[in-house]
Amino acid sequence: MSSTFDIRFAATADSQSKLAILLQLAGETEPAGAAIADPALVRQRAAEVATFRAKSMTVLDLIAPYQSPFDRICVLGLGKADAMTEFDWLRAGGKAASLVKRVGSVTIFLDAPGLSVSARQAADFALGMLLRAYNFDRFKTKKDEDEEKAEQSVAVTIVTSAHGDAHNLLGDAKAVAGGVNLARELVNLPPNILGPIEFAEHAKALVTLGVDVEILTEAEMRALGMGALLGVAQGSVRPPRLAVMQWKGGKTGDAPLAFVGKGVVFDTGGISIKPAANMEDMKGDMGGAAAVIGLMHTLAARKAKVNAVGILGLVENMPDGNAQRPGDIVTSMSGQTIEIINTDAEGRLVLADALWYCNDRFKPRFMVNLATLTGAIMVALGNIHAGLFSNDDDLSEGLLASGVKTGEKLWRMPLGKEYDKLIDSKFADMKNTGGRYGGSITAAQFLKRFVGETPWAHLDVAGTAMASPSNEISQSWGSGYGVRLLDQLIRDRYEA
Repeated sequence: MSSTFDIRFAATADSQSKLAILLQLAGETEPAGAAIADPALVRQRAAEVATFRAKSMTVLDLIAPYQSPFDRICVLGLGKADAMTEFDWLRAGGKAASLVKRVGSVTIFLDAPGLSVSARQAADFALGMLLRAYNFDRFKTKKDEDEEKAEQSVAVTIVTSAHGDAHNLLGDAKAVAGGVNLARELVNLPPNILGPIEFAEHAKALVTLGVDVEILTEAEMRALGMGALLGVAQGSVRPPRLAVMQWKGGKTGDAPLAFVGKGVVFDTGGISIKPAANMEDMKGDMGGAAAVIGLMHTLAARKAKVNAVGILGLVENMPDGNAQRPGDIVTSMSGQTIEIINTDAEGRLVLADALWYCNDRFKPRFMVNLATLTGAIMVALGNIHAGLFSNDDDLSEGLLASGVKTGEKLWRMPLGKEYDKLIDSKFADMKNTGGRYGGSITAAQFLKRFVGETPWAHLDVAGTAMASPSNEISQSWGSGYGVRLLDQLIRDRYEA
């Protein structure tokens, strides 16, 4: 972690602040809080800078006028008021956080002329700051003076007329940021540090937030018949784990919402080994599991009024003498048999047993699984949208709407009998890959065989969980994608 923001909402500025950040809408001549300086000077100075028109996420950086209580004034453009989305408030907070360097305190004036800021928007602004503050630098032993100063705590006073209600929402913002940044941290960790056992320990740590956690060992999974998951793990000296996390914040007896994550802590491809170029990125092949643990952290930290279960299938895929081979046939927990065509199509094997176990034990209201499953989804969608596959229109609509609100975008992809035939096997009930074409779809068809009639959605996050584009709220290689998306889904549709 780098900067730590100590955020508070208030009616007036912090007298100790040396930096003021003002917000301004496009077309307005006066930014928020202009009274703290000479408004005429601010307008004049802004006009002189021809490129500044308060367009969205643009910044005008000024030396404060004489006798101003501040040393520096930054004006942050928001664009047009009617074009501002919920996600834009996060972006604005993140952009503001990027301006806070080497200062002990900052005052931010939110109530721009022409714009009435709600408590929720103010809290989203604060969340954007908290998300932008994250930086993965724990393994750097040498830092220059500027980097060391940037890591100091910064007191942030956000001035807004909605300060009272915004303060009440700040705890939720911190809970979401904690979950996202936990997911980012796990994706960023090197594979020699984070194995299945170590990942399971992070799940255990959620007990302090009130989450019930069980960790299934290899022997326990073998007794349950999880031959698909164990087949992936058998080539590694690191034993697999299945983490089961339960948050019981809803009514007793209500069916839980279930979230299942692919947790391949490192993926060499096994015997069907990957090319050496960029294989180091495969430390992020547990991005789905990272999102699920981050979500469970968030739900528990904000005391969500819902019952939820999170399942993590944690394995390492390595090519030693005991590794499974192309041509092997394994038996899943469901009893269905799977011919292994390619050992690099391993994530679906892990999820097959995890989904079946989840459905069989918890009888959930719905299941959503997240997985960095296929390169094919990146061919189709790049790293802007994650792929959404589902057997339920209502669940899909909820996920798509949450994606729009949070900026964690989804695009629904097709399922169908024609694709399903591509994974039929001559020697077993199915094979673990349907070939090159439609690869993300046939992977989803494979998973669909392990969910029964339960409403289910599969999110292929291969392009969004890691190495996704930097933006105002994330400069991290591991993005934490999925935590905010699923938390929003629960808030909007399922929370009591």
